[in-house]
Amino acid sequence: MSDGAISQDEIDALLSGVSIDGLNSSGHVGNGPNYHFDIPTLQKLANDLKPKLEENINKYTGASFSVGDPVVEQVNRDKVLAKLPEVVVCVNADYNEGIKGSHTYLLSNELALKLFQLMNNEEASEVDDMVLSIVSEVIATHISSQITQIDSVGKVPGLAYATPESVSESKAMVMFAQGDFALSSYPLTLDGNSYTIWECLGGDAAEGITKALGGGAEEVLTPVDLGGGMQNMGGGMPNMGMQNNMNSMPNMNMNMGGGMPNMGMNMGMQNMGGMPNMGMNMGVNMGMNVPNVQQLQYPNLQGAMTSGEQGNISLIMDVFMEMTVELGRTKKSIKDILGMGEGTIIELDKLAGEPVDILVNHKPIAKGEVVVIDENFGVRVTEILSPMERVNDLN
Repeated sequence: MSDGAISQDEIDALLSGVSIDGLNSSGHVGNGPNYHFDIPTLQKLANDLKPKLEENINKYTGASFSVGDPVVEQVNRDKVLAKLPEVVVCVNADYNEGIKGSHTYLLSNELALKLFQLMNNEEASEVDDMVLSIVSEVIATHISSQITQIDSVGKVPGLAYATPESVSESKAMVMFAQGDFALSSYPLTLDGNSYTIWECLGGDAAEGITKALGGGAEEVLTPVDLGGGMQNMGGGMPNMGMQNNMNSMPNMNMNMGGGMPNMGMNMGMQNMGGMPNMGMNMGVNMGMNVPNVQQLQYPNLQGAMTSGEQGNISLIMDVFMEMTVELGRTKKSIKDILGMGEGTIIELDKLAGEPVDILVNHKPIAKGEVVVIDENFGVRVTEILSPMERVNDLN
């Protein structure tokens, strides 16, 4: 990047949602954790929400949308991209109370413009802030129905979500949850035209909702061998290495070796009240090597740090960290970025006189004001972010 140009590798990394150093947005290498969702439970929730979605969207638009049967599946980023049009409206509304996790809705620009036209009785040539506001309102109503449905089955105290934020962008720029996530597809039809609303639930949010609804992955029982032929602990009567011989043998013979390593018993039961004679030949190996099973004791992770632990911070006092002062941010399309030249003015999201953000390793820790020291710029710290604010920024 010595000439200031962006290389093709860097462009590919940006479009795939992966930073140039090989880490994704959550700081993990690769695609993140793998989840195994209880799809039937999430499917039932989507089925229950189908009539509510149809009712809400028709109430807002005054139209007669028909919502088909939703489909819920476990997918990853590549599978979702294959379903989407090139440009989509992305609505982020993460769950942040009661249940926490990534929660995103996607729909085509065509559907967004249709909703705006029906609700405002006017045409729109492009997806602007007014159109995005309409979409956010519709999605917020659907999420409220979802919360009501979850609470009707399993109470989740304080269940809430972040204010929906909508943006129209290339599908390649959408930041999906890392690893696998749950995708619910709601097909819509109006006047012969078909549309789809996609709902993406990150692993944490999907598992939280599943648990609230009483679902979850089924427990898998693993066969256990205790050394004496004891297997298949998951069903019926265990196999104890016994053989049944239905011979009619009225007598009992026991052959016992030294130290009783092996006991062979031939047992017979004579006719009792008209019942036929029954005999069993049982061989039980008494030399089973049974492991000593003890309960695992976990250390207390909530205890206060000792003075020795606190003193260990001195070991990293000489480590250098990158400190950045951020004046503001903005979003631009690739077309606008490629069209920049000398003299281009970029409008930021900060007002004149607002404090600038002070970041350490790209994490906000304080706010300040710009000052001039001799001929150099500097920043005077005016506010240190509270520990709670810093933890929220880390999340």
